Amino acid sequence: MSSLIIGDDGLKRPSWAAQDPQMREYYDTEWGMPIREEQALFERISLEAFQSGLSWAIILRKRENFRAAFANFDPELIARFTDTDIDRLMNDAGIVRYNRKILATINNAKATLQLREKGGLVDFVWSFKPIETPQPQSLEEIPTQSPESVALSKALKKEGFSFVGPTTMFALMEAIGIVDTHLMGSHRRGSSGVWV
Repeated sequence: MSSLIIGDDGLKRPSWAAQDPQMREYYDTEWGMPIREEQALFERISLEAFQSGLSWAIILRKRENFRAAFANFDPELIARFTDTDIDRLMNDAGIVRYNRKILATINNAKATLQLREKGGLVDFVWSFKPIETPQPQSLEEIPTQSPESVALSKALKKEGFSFVGPTTMFALMEAIGIVDTHLMGSHRRGSSGVWV
C-alpha cells in the first residue's frame, strides 16, 4: 500500500506532508536536504530534542520563537546562558517549556564547542552516513532507527551530548539528508544529491 497522496499541484507527497501548508512547505524545501554548517546543524539537533514525544508540526510552528529564545541557535552564545536565561526560557510560552530539554540545549552547545577540537560537529555527525539508504514504498517501511543512528547516539553521548537517543538521531539523519527516507515515487526522492 502506498502512503503517497497526489496534491492539487500533481506532486506526490507522504500523508504527513500533504495536508498542513507549513508541513508541505517544509517537506518540499527543507526536509532531507543536506545541512553542513555548524549552527544550522546545532539548531536541528536542538529542535529534534525538543520534538521528542511531540509532533514535528508543533515544533515547526514554534521554530521562529525557538530561534528568538535561543539566540538563533548560536552555540557560542547558548553555552554562556545563565540561570537567568533558564528562568526566561521556562517563562517563554512561545517555546516548549521543558526544563530538561532546555538544560540539554545549553549543555549540547558546550559540547558542540568542545567538538571543534576533533574536527567539529558537522564532520562528526556526517561520519555516521551509512553505505546505503532505505528505499521505502510505504510509511510503514521507514525504520525509526538504524545501526548508524544507534552508533551516532552513543558517540554524541560520549562527547557529552544529551537528548540524542537513537530514534531522535535517526530523525535528524532523515531531516539533514544523511539518509533518504522519502518514499519511492515521491517528487522529493533523491532531491538531496546525497543519494542517487
